[in-house]
Amino acid sequence: MTDAYALAAAIRDKRTSAVAAVRASLAAIRSRDPEINAFTVLFEEQALRAAAEADAQGHGGPLHGVPVSVKDHIWLAGAPATNGSVALRDFVAPEDCVAVRRLRDAGAIIVGKTNNPEFCYRGITDNLVYGLTRNPRDPGRTPGGSSGGAGASVAAGMTHLALGTDGGGSIRIPAAFCGVAGHKPTFGLVPKEPGFKGWKSLSVDGPLATSVRDAALMLSVLAGVDPADDTTAPGPAGDLLAGALSPGSLRGMRVAYSADLGFLPVDPDVRAAFAAALDVIGGLGATLTEAAPATGDPTALWNTIALAEGYSSEGPLLAGWRDRMSPGTAEIIEAGAGISAGEYVDALHERNAYTRVWSSFFADHDVLLTPTMQMTAFEVGRLRPDAIEGRPVDPFFDDWCTLCLPANLTGMPATSAPAGAGRDGLPVGLQVIGPRWSDALTLRVAAAFERASAR
Repeated sequence: MTDAYALAAAIRDKRTSAVAAVRASLAAIRSRDPEINAFTVLFEEQALRAAAEADAQGHGGPLHGVPVSVKDHIWLAGAPATNGSVALRDFVAPEDCVAVRRLRDAGAIIVGKTNNPEFCYRGITDNLVYGLTRNPRDPGRTPGGSSGGAGASVAAGMTHLALGTDGGGSIRIPAAFCGVAGHKPTFGLVPKEPGFKGWKSLSVDGPLATSVRDAALMLSVLAGVDPADDTTAPGPAGDLLAGALSPGSLRGMRVAYSADLGFLPVDPDVRAAFAAALDVIGGLGATLTEAAPATGDPTALWNTIALAEGYSSEGPLLAGWRDRMSPGTAEIIEAGAGISAGEYVDALHERNAYTRVWSSFFADHDVLLTPTMQMTAFEVGRLRPDAIEGRPVDPFFDDWCTLCLPANLTGMPATSAPAGAGRDGLPVGLQVIGPRWSDALTLRVAAAFERASAR
């Protein structure tokens, strides 16, 4: 089957079965995962039992019988949720996150949990509990992070769907590096509780998937207000799946584009792949305008909010576990200790002004296109590239994911779709950003691009 949407249809039509789908997924995991190390725990017996029950009961939802993976960070009742930390090695989630429950209710069968860096702090995937995850496109390269195991599970064909999280690009980084689709939802669209405390105002739960229509299918299952999460809100999200299924032309759509937001270094091969992607979008009838919000580099603002929220969450673990944390993790936590409550509130005020500029931009443009990442996947065993387009990278905290940060600061949706390859043959991602609650639109544009690129 080409993707989860096709697999679900085949199970519905009895051209295959949930048991066969789960067995195929488990076989792929046994074949590929010893090299890739995407999975932290497998539910082989439980998944096969659930698949047999699904086949006996008949069609039970839009993901009936479809194998899915869930990021280690996300709570799944009775399963380890270590958050990649030795400090939480023995923690077992007492209940399902709402997003997990919705996957189950839609008929999905969870085959395992996937790896993330400690506390999801990094754009690579490695920790002292489960070790290093590799990129299926080139095992010598990182899959990205922090949902790196999720992206790798999809790219390796071990599952068509994976549930990840994104607080600073953690869905879109692995989507771009692994050559799969990923969607960072509008903040408040998908419940993320109950779960860990960190990055409450930045992070969202969302899909990584074989195709854009898969991402839209999964998002349609996940979306909606739930009393367990007071950050969820009703909004005009529209039909999340329809546009991805039949995207049509983009004639009359006002599409802004920027390779670098006006200030970022972007490697030349990524710029070239992005220019080729713009040709495809233009060929679909969109009106293209080179433009970007005039906000400058948001890294310092994002750092202040992320570090303050991270210290509140993980700071209490420093006393007992500092020496057993992954390299650089304790330093990131400690950096948040010096941010006062007043400075944090000032940052929220600055964030409001930043968001207003972005919101005003979308009064004149329907979506904004950028590369998802400024470079292709770099070598495993490193926390960062040394330089991008010849400019040195700040060694402190992932100063190479900046194209992802605006969507987290503003709460806006962003879809990443595969967009060719760099000189090294590694994937490049196209990012489609839209105003809040325009998830259906960003998915539609990404799906139209995906379909046209496949011709």
